[in-house]
Amino acid sequence: MSQITTMNPATGETLNTYDLMSEAETIGKIEAAHEAFLDWRTKSHEERAPYLRKIADVLRANADRFAELMTREMGKLLRDGKTEVEICARIFEYTADNGPSELADEERTHSGGKKRGIVTYSPIGVIYSVQPWNFPIYQPVRVLAANLMAGNSVILKHASICTGSGLLLRDLCLDAGLPEGLFDVVLIDHDLSDKIIEHDLVRAVTMTGSDGAGSHIGELASKNLKKTVLELGSNDAYLVLEDADIETAVKTCVQGRLYNNGETCVSAKRFVVTDAVYDEFVPAFVEAMKNVTMGDPTKDETQLGPLSSREQFDTIVEQVNKSLEAGAKLLCGGDPIDGEGCYYPATVLAECKPGMPAYDDELFGPVASVIRAKDDDDAMRIANDSRYGLGGGIFTKDEEKAIRLARDHFDTGMIRINSFGAADPNMPFGGVKDSGYGREHGGFGMKEFVNAKAIFLPS
Repeated sequence: MSQITTMNPATGETLNTYDLMSEAETIGKIEAAHEAFLDWRTKSHEERAPYLRKIADVLRANADRFAELMTREMGKLLRDGKTEVEICARIFEYTADNGPSELADEERTHSGGKKRGIVTYSPIGVIYSVQPWNFPIYQPVRVLAANLMAGNSVILKHASICTGSGLLLRDLCLDAGLPEGLFDVVLIDHDLSDKIIEHDLVRAVTMTGSDGAGSHIGELASKNLKKTVLELGSNDAYLVLEDADIETAVKTCVQGRLYNNGETCVSAKRFVVTDAVYDEFVPAFVEAMKNVTMGDPTKDETQLGPLSSREQFDTIVEQVNKSLEAGAKLLCGGDPIDGEGCYYPATVLAECKPGMPAYDDELFGPVASVIRAKDDDDAMRIANDSRYGLGGGIFTKDEEKAIRLARDHFDTGMIRINSFGAADPNMPFGGVKDSGYGREHGGFGMKEFVNAKAIFLPS
């Protein structure tokens, strides 16, 4: 492959074609990023903050342009694209506001408290960021904002289907006055990507994507003694407990399954419903999913747009078919539309059991897996019966019980109680088990790729 061609998944039309970069051109960008870092690291956190605030302003000024591009490249609902731009602006502002205190030098003592010490959080250099297509601006931004504040530079390899979005983000950062080289984009294949990970000037790697890709990148980075942060998706369980408010649960679970056309790593995917409320929840949930309006992602009335690509469409078709062949029961949907667009309807599968893709794997599309549990304890067991551990949810009228289950028993990085949401700048984001490791947001991301340096003073 010598070129990248982007397509509109709603219409099948070709959008643009980009030439892949040569190895020499790619290495040149890494070297430029290192040179930019050498100057950027000398600035204080307070001096870096205005650059981030200016980027936020420029993003907001270009929100319509960016949202329209994301819709064309990967089928995101236009209104969701505008929301994504605003979230990114808030991330830059949060980082500018909180970075100087999060990364400030810390006064400590040593030698039994008799002598002074200082801990500094020093930048380390070029960070390689490998990001997916489902949030074309948010995914790169959550890495970029934190590392610019920390004093690092960032090289982005974006998913090929949203190449235009990655390039536009870079251009807008330059328009905002960010020094050249601090953030750049490489258009390369996987083989050259591996060489970037091995390059001496690249000091760390962060990646969001599948657990298989994360395993490969993590192994290669580890072999080269480089730290990684990996966010690798999930099949998040949302528990409908015996005392759940069913109306709230149904409304929230539909939202949680269909947000971003069902293509969100931390979204509701497995719905673990207790016997006591199963016959009340499931019919209402199916009816709500049947009534979802699928269509043109640019229209206000549309609730569900196309999947991001023909490849993603084919994957969902295969996963649903394999689950049905293994004994899952189709309650609605499951009948993809023929045509140029990659439209897959809101679908509910019941009687999902271990061994089925609908139980074991991540279904990255508008397909809900319903699993019956005997009681609340059994629901919690089923939720944790997964190789993944990114997010999850609990529906119950007893908030104290929900907090106890979330804190002491739910084996994931994030838990929503009687609600759904994707991410917040002030709360840590990340998972456990095959969902990866490391944290972003909430101040945690700013300290992932720094040198916590100990300075010992004699008195």
